[in-house]
Amino acid sequence: FLTLGQKLGLTYDLFTHTDTENHFQVSQDMFLSLLKNEYMYTKVTKQMYSPSANKFLPDRYVEGTCPKCGFHPARGDQCDNCNTLFESAAELLNPRSKVDDSALELRDTEHFFIDLPAIAEDGFQAWLHDGKAYWRPQVINFARNFVDQGLIGRSITRDMDWGIPVPVEGYENKVLYVWFEAVIGYLSASIEWAKNSGDPDAWKKWWQNPQARTFYFIGKDNIPFHTIFWPAQLFGSKGLYSEDPAAQLNLPYDVPANEFMNMEGQKISGSRNWGVWMLDALDRHDPDPLRYYLTAVMPETRDSHWSCQGYVDRNNSELVGNWGNLVNRVLNMTKRYFKGEVPDPGELTDKDRDLLAAVDAGFETVAELYDACKFRAVVQENLRLSSLVNQYLEDTSPWTTAKTDMQATARSLYTTLQAISGLKVLWAPILPFTSQTLHELLGESGTLFGEQVVEEYAESSKTHRGLTYKGETAVGQWSRTEIPIGRILPKPQPLFKKLDQAVVEDELARLGQ
Repeated sequence: FLTLGQKLGLTYDLFTHTDTENHFQVSQDMFLSLLKNEYMYTKVTKQMYSPSANKFLPDRYVEGTCPKCGFHPARGDQCDNCNTLFESAAELLNPRSKVDDSALELRDTEHFFIDLPAIAEDGFQAWLHDGKAYWRPQVINFARNFVDQGLIGRSITRDMDWGIPVPVEGYENKVLYVWFEAVIGYLSASIEWAKNSGDPDAWKKWWQNPQARTFYFIGKDNIPFHTIFWPAQLFGSKGLYSEDPAAQLNLPYDVPANEFMNMEGQKISGSRNWGVWMLDALDRHDPDPLRYYLTAVMPETRDSHWSCQGYVDRNNSELVGNWGNLVNRVLNMTKRYFKGEVPDPGELTDKDRDLLAAVDAGFETVAELYDACKFRAVVQENLRLSSLVNQYLEDTSPWTTAKTDMQATARSLYTTLQAISGLKVLWAPILPFTSQTLHELLGESGTLFGEQVVEEYAESSKTHRGLTYKGETAVGQWSRTEIPIGRILPKPQPLFKKLDQAVVEDELARLGQ
């Protein structure tokens, strides 16, 4: 994941993991806070036991038939077909061990439960129904329906020989269940980042400041964990890391969960090798076209479809034919007619000023779309603005006026240079690599974004690596930069490559192999 993050241009203040001493401590602290606030109880239940392995099995190590929809194989904690959550794998029909396909039996064991009904009654259910019109409909509707149908207590411990130990005397042989502690990684990673930055309390600016907004970008199958269980854990752990027993860590501001993305008409499957493996794909493709297509077909409100033909077509028509062609034409005409020097436009016309005003207005529009997590709409707005500049170029036709009116040619190319300087920034979050290339082709110095660095962190008993972001060198600002008259621009080069039809055939041949 660290290598993929670097190659694909994914930046994190800290991309860490949950097998750290810090995460163990934060998870145990939240457990004890819930226990102190009386949102925890113990109960004897029946769990799946493997006679062949002589131990209880984690739910994810059990599979069987879903009792709700009949899907097989359903996991021991959740059915991926109907999204039903199981209290335990004991609810499955004909359960078997995923480890050795052996038969299992039920045995009694005592576990801790989080009292979700009490948390809901004490205000969590009211919070879920308060506002949130900006949440994606399928997300908020699922969460509200789930809670309104009645919550039950859910066990948060397991009998396993690995995991985070339960910090209660007499329960040392039990560990925190992964669905409970994994989501705590958001908080523990923030605390780890603060410690690493030299300001151990810095995390509080995001978790204890009511003005801070937290967004959780997840997939459809994780909606219940991020709209119900994680917020309930936060709600029930009032007073955690605070002298005020009523202090509340920030609940999610938004959970923009995506639906499923299918591949060539079939469900993506790792076991069947039916999918695009990004590290492998980056050996064959540049990162920006992959980032672009993933954003353009993102399953924001309904399942979407990855098509190898669609990837090639949109690369060629939108990246190469629209945005890339605009940049290439403007830079090459500047070189041809003005020897690469940014020309003096003289006095701009209303048409020129209107174009630049439209690009400048795009910063507010696109920022609002990002705030609303409407990333497909960002692509469409940027393409619209790019088409607007392309149309301006056609209307002013500098290749024609160059024969009779060099001042008009200068005005046209100057205006389009300023416009693509703005579009460069508007495209940068989706197309960071080619935006940096264009940044340099426009004669600008520095990097739009900071540096991704893999660091090694030492704890008392172990070390681990994390992907971090050093933003000190970044010069990018969310505004258009004026390209000065008289600047000599570097030699132009294409931003994107046109893809042949053979790429489609090659990618299709790799599926399922």
